[in-house]
Amino acid sequence: MSSNHTSRKYDKGLVELGDGLFAYLQPDGGWGWSNAGLIVGEGSSLLVDTLFDLALTREMLDAMSAITGSAPIEALVNTHANGDHCYGNELVPDVDIIASAASAAEMNELPPQALDALLQLDVDPVTNDYLRRAFGPFSFGEITMTPPTTTFTGRHSLQVADRAVELIEVGPAHTKGDILAHVPSADAVFTGDILFIYGTPIIWDGPVQNWIDACDLITGLGVSTVVPGHGPVCGLDGVEMVRGYLMWLRDQAAQRHAAGMSAADAARDIELGDYADWSDAERIAINVDSIYREFDAGHQSAGVIEQFALMAELANR
Repeated sequence: MSSNHTSRKYDKGLVELGDGLFAYLQPDGGWGWSNAGLIVGEGSSLLVDTLFDLALTREMLDAMSAITGSAPIEALVNTHANGDHCYGNELVPDVDIIASAASAAEMNELPPQALDALLQLDVDPVTNDYLRRAFGPFSFGEITMTPPTTTFTGRHSLQVADRAVELIEVGPAHTKGDILAHVPSADAVFTGDILFIYGTPIIWDGPVQNWIDACDLITGLGVSTVVPGHGPVCGLDGVEMVRGYLMWLRDQAAQRHAAGMSAADAARDIELGDYADWSDAERIAINVDSIYREFDAGHQSAGVIEQFALMAELANR
């Protein structure tokens, strides 16, 4: 892993990036603590993602109100279907909500109430504690899922008043329909969960090569400002970090798959090395399983509860 100059330390709240761009950051970037963004044009704004529940989204919108009072939010982009990037959509009424067609379909698969139910399960003490630490800080019961009104595949261009924004579909990778929001005039990109900075990425879908290709695409944009889905704002050094992890893990998983090791045992066996101090390192359980699906079309993934149980086990080693 190459050296990196992005600071691990960052504060919660709205950060001005310059040239009419803002990031809303939520340390420590772990489960549910996602980032969002605001792209401001002449008299209007585009919001990139909402947050995991209504209280957090209200807090964010209040923090943006000094800006959006004179440049109202006229459109909302959801970078993907995970709830920490779209469950607050209902608090941005009467705007065009834009996402990839794949994300729009996936949003129906895990409604907020399903996470509420997950927290009520009694699996075993270790898994119960892990689930509550991951999702207990959030309130899902009162959320009304508010889906996209405009969907696309491939690329979609839009205007925020006087400035162009290009939406680029790079999924399936983290999820089925990940997109980037590129602002060429500001040399900036909002990546959603294609980037976790100093946090372990989680491959819900894959293939991992699509994710590596997405990192290469970001690098090819030549941007100087990169707002990840989780973690501190970075430059292209952050992209290199995530790409390095994905390539390293694919090689580690390939060696163990060739040796006949199960996905769960491979996740237990891999020494994290340079990545051991990234948060949520136990996500390797999901990641190895996803990579095994690429190696073997007949590979059967464990159920969600079993996957969380394995992550809980690894987190408590």
